[in-house]
Amino acid sequence: QVQLVESGGGLVQAGGSLRLSCAASGTIFSINTMGWYRQAPGKQRELVADITSGGSTNYADSVKGRFTISRDNAKNTVYLEMNSLKPEDTAVYYCNADQKPWGRPRENYWGQGTQVTVSS
Repeated sequence: QVQLVESGGGLVQAGGSLRLSCAASGTIFSINTMGWYRQAPGKQRELVADITSGGSTNYADSVKGRFTISRDNAKNTVYLEMNSLKPEDTAVYYCNADQKPWGRPRENYWGQGTQVTVSS
């Protein structure tokens, strides 16, 4: 019932920056946590960063100080500002959203992913 659409991926040189966006649409009650995950070929999907509706953030150690997650609750949109990109940041980045409709079970959604490639 909720669709997530990512945008902003692309090819950048090491040291460059990208800003990813993810917009949620559909049947939205109130999204709690939104986050970004990434998966490189042959690797496990890992949490990059997430943010609650109250603004609490969490980052993977590998991106602390370089990435910033933010959101616009009114637009149900989450952003990931990626700075000082490194080749090891290369992965498909997936948006995730979590909501708990009142009186109904918890719901979790994934976007289709957007490719981020960082060249040396």
